[in-house]
Amino acid sequence: MPRTPLPIGTWGEISTRTLKTTKNGKPLKHLARAKFRDHDGTVRPVTATGSTKTAARAALILKLQNRARTRHSADLTEMHKINHLLDLWEKRFERLVADGQRSGHLSARAQEPRPTRNRRTPHRRGHHPVPRHRPVQDQGPRRPSTAKTCRAVISGAMKLAVRYGAITVNPAREVDAIEAKPKRPLRALTTEEVTLLQKSLTADEHAVEADLPDLVTFMLATGVRIGEALAVLWHQVDLETGAVEITHSIARPPGEGLIRKTTKSRTGQRILSLPTWATTSLRARHTGDTQPDAPVFPDTIGNYRDPSNTRRALRTALSPVASTARRELGQTLRAFRRQAHLSRKQAALTLGWPQTRLELIETGRLKPNHRLVSSLAKTYGIDLDNTPDLLARLRDSAEPAESDKLAWIRSHALRKTTATALDDAGHTARQIADQLGQAKVSITQDTYLHRQPANPAAAQVPRAEQ
Repeated sequence: MPRTPLPIGTWGEISTRTLKTTKNGKPLKHLARAKFRDHDGTVRPVTATGSTKTAARAALILKLQNRARTRHSADLTEMHKINHLLDLWEKRFERLVADGQRSGHLSARAQEPRPTRNRRTPHRRGHHPVPRHRPVQDQGPRRPSTAKTCRAVISGAMKLAVRYGAITVNPAREVDAIEAKPKRPLRALTTEEVTLLQKSLTADEHAVEADLPDLVTFMLATGVRIGEALAVLWHQVDLETGAVEITHSIARPPGEGLIRKTTKSRTGQRILSLPTWATTSLRARHTGDTQPDAPVFPDTIGNYRDPSNTRRALRTALSPVASTARRELGQTLRAFRRQAHLSRKQAALTLGWPQTRLELIETGRLKPNHRLVSSLAKTYGIDLDNTPDLLARLRDSAEPAESDKLAWIRSHALRKTTATALDDAGHTARQIADQLGQAKVSITQDTYLHRQPANPAAAQVPRAEQ
């Protein structure tokens, strides 16, 4: 008569044997072993050890009971390492990215060095469980964005482990919420700052060469992200009706190069109406030989522009826009450097500075001070205190310039400016969110709208007389 198969989630007879003995033959370590039928129907051997037969048998029974309480699959069990779990999560996430349901940014961040690479899924018996907050806390309070990404990855992976039955509870759910103070308060450009920005960029030859004036005008008119602006093709622009279709964004995922991908969500795919001044700006860029599939804002050879390089060009143009006195001081310092037969790289290495700082000083885009210029002059073999002309130029360049008002601006401030302008014009939060391509109105209200003064009409509401 055939043996009755083990029901799923049960085990057979437990056997024990001696693993290690002393020189006198006294048992030191025992092994208990039994066959267990997992929830996928496969029978697998399960073992446990102990100093005595009773201890080994008790350890095995506890192990079998824990195994029976979870719905194991062959793909992931409590015996697998965290690294295997993260590999499964990444494969699933990549499928979602390919289907357009997720952005690839989180998957790329997940491929960074893993702090839990060789740890088992919690809580395998015989291993210390991973403290629930440590992988996130280890990122440090100075990197809240990295900590949030780490928490999202760990939470998603542990949710997958629960579904596979490797664990019963998602430990990442108990991690404290990560809150970071904003680096600067929410701020949108005023009308005067917008005028000054456009005037300064138009007058700056480097900004014009980087094609920043028209790009900034387009972003102020639409409120689109910089990657979305760089992905717009000419056939998506209707110069007659003044409309533009936003469907894609330019990105550079690790190892893939520059690509044009669909927007982060379906909400990001939208058709926007352009103000008359923005349509006029685009019409001036359009020529008779413009190809319909060409980007509206291309690089120097007509291909897609890198958003990171474009942001860097904008930061350089506003760091701050050089005044005449600062340009003259920068040219003088550059002449001294060349007289000392030093390249910009050599001087930066001698000073222990990044090369970009020296570049900003020599182009007049960094507000100088006595200590900064004194360090440069000493490197070039010049005594600053005994050089009256250089001291005079330093005093002139240290005076506040109108362009200093623009130094705080970044590309995302343009998007907030558009949102605030629509709010001032009486548009609802839902309308503004649709313009910006955001699914949640709360994000628009909390992150993109400049806070208005307290409601003066509140004083007119009747209250109980004192």
